[in-house]
Amino acid sequence: MIKVNTPADCCGCSACYSICAHDAISMQPDSLGFLYPVVDEDKCIDCGLCEKVCSFNEAYDTSLNLSEPIAYGARHKDMSQVESSRSGAAFIAISDFILKQGGVVYGVGYADHFRVVHKRATTSEERDEFKGSKYVQSDMGTIYRQVKKDLQSGLKVLFSGTPCQTSGLNSFVGKRLRENLYLIDIVCHGVPSPYIWRDYLDYLEHKYGSTICVVNFRDKKEFGWKAHHETYTFASRKIEEKSFTFLFFEHIMLRRSCGKCHFSNLKRPSDLTLADFWGWENTDCHFNEDDKGCSLVLLNTEKGKNIFEDVKDQLNTISVRIENCLQPNLQHPTVINEKRDAFERDYEERGFKYVFFKYGKDGMRYKLKQMKADVKQKLKRLLKR
Repeated sequence: MIKVNTPADCCGCSACYSICAHDAISMQPDSLGFLYPVVDEDKCIDCGLCEKVCSFNEAYDTSLNLSEPIAYGARHKDMSQVESSRSGAAFIAISDFILKQGGVVYGVGYADHFRVVHKRATTSEERDEFKGSKYVQSDMGTIYRQVKKDLQSGLKVLFSGTPCQTSGLNSFVGKRLRENLYLIDIVCHGVPSPYIWRDYLDYLEHKYGSTICVVNFRDKKEFGWKAHHETYTFASRKIEEKSFTFLFFEHIMLRRSCGKCHFSNLKRPSDLTLADFWGWENTDCHFNEDDKGCSLVLLNTEKGKNIFEDVKDQLNTISVRIENCLQPNLQHPTVINEKRDAFERDYEERGFKYVFFKYGKDGMRYKLKQMKADVKQKLKRLLKR
């Protein structure tokens, strides 16, 4: 049976949970909301499938990969798609092609009150929820099993997610059903805590006395493609923030496994890789001069090459040399903040607001406030004496 000896050894992809025919495995949250497999030993028959399916290791399947990815800069010819997408809307062109074939598309959307989850879409309207970045680890639920059912029914399936999620799905589905499965991963910086995201939304709603209607992790329309500005729309106002972004780039609330990611290289576990195309000006100084955004597309397999050829007429593209698009997370994992353990411990013991101000961008203001409070307490004690 599968055992997580150290949290950094598990990416939470849910392949082990999904493959267990006896439902002996459940995905349980830790103190930050990251899901880990827990085995019910009374149900487990010790078949070993959960251990076999795990692909969060250096032996993940790259048997279909080209010797080196083929790289392109891409931007949808429909500017309304570019403006409503995070980068250049290459995903929209590819997913539209699958939907027109009668296939289904899986991506990241919201459930409940902006809880980040994977979802299934059969129309472009449903698929549009997958637009935009969501800087939180998504809850997979039973998505892997749904994908397998779709493939067994003969449907074409496009699945997009982090590389650990696509690697897990590839292992779970198996080679026999792989023909109709198209995998897209992203150049992932790391996945932040679901509970910090949940508590942050609660904090903002309490602060502004209203319910959030719309969230945007990176508001391109307001601030341009290069900017990293969060915006939150309430019933009667819209605010700009950078607090969650600050914690994200501090690498202090990421899943531990992100610090030892096996996929931070050019041997991608998917047919295609998508990302913001940072450094586009080194290839073509006019391609994104309006700062509307453009996608980096890596074609990793023959299947990836073929589907990109099928959608190329929907895109403006430029050929890119690999050395001109090597982002840090295509070379090495993100380095986890040395205060990550203290952050989690403080969150467990003292709650969100404490860690938000202690480790966040408003930390000094909070520290001064705490110092003043401490001085007041000392004065009170002195007066009592």
